[in-house]
Amino acid sequence: MDIKITTLSGKAAGEVKLSDEIFGLDPREDILQRVVRWQLAKKQQGTHKAKGRAEISRTGAKMYKQKGTGRARHHSARAPQFRGGGKAHGPVVRSHEHDLPKKVRALGLRHALSAKAKASNLIVVDELALKDPKTKALVADFAKLGLTNALMIGGAELDVNFKRAASNIPNIDVLPIQGINVYDILRRGTLVLSKAAVEALEERFK
Repeated sequence: MDIKITTLSGKAAGEVKLSDEIFGLDPREDILQRVVRWQLAKKQQGTHKAKGRAEISRTGAKMYKQKGTGRARHHSARAPQFRGGGKAHGPVVRSHEHDLPKKVRALGLRHALSAKAKASNLIVVDELALKDPKTKALVADFAKLGLTNALMIGGAELDVNFKRAASNIPNIDVLPIQGINVYDILRRGTLVLSKAAVEALEERFK
């Protein structure tokens, strides 16, 4: 698959051949769903907590005598049915992580990249770099490329000026190639890869 390379200012900068094994697959929603679910589960803090009856600080004395009152037989005021009592089957601190094979994760990334390529939402630029960290100039460049909602993937080291300028623009995410992931690719409308990112991806899946 051949795709044109452009500069940030919208000028042509040659062509690059993309591997069909990475960018030419027929996207499978089930694999993408599995990977996104795995990512989001891993992000959950799991710090939600409610006190059970054993953790409530109330008297342990029997509420009233067993017989002769005509009322139900109760003991502890910490029981869940009473106001101020413990929560029955409440949330506890736990990890939401679950396993997903490495091969499925890698396949999910290739399917996400292929989905962007198939939908014509993939742009390759020669480099993500600026002389000055000026947000106004970068917004003008993005307007030329038609970018309003995009994920930008650079090489192993991001240009500091570009990162600073892009950090002030809403709906624009910038990541180094090490941080590329299925969830961020799918949540943004357009995927922008630098030449260095394309080379790193092809080396990774070689």
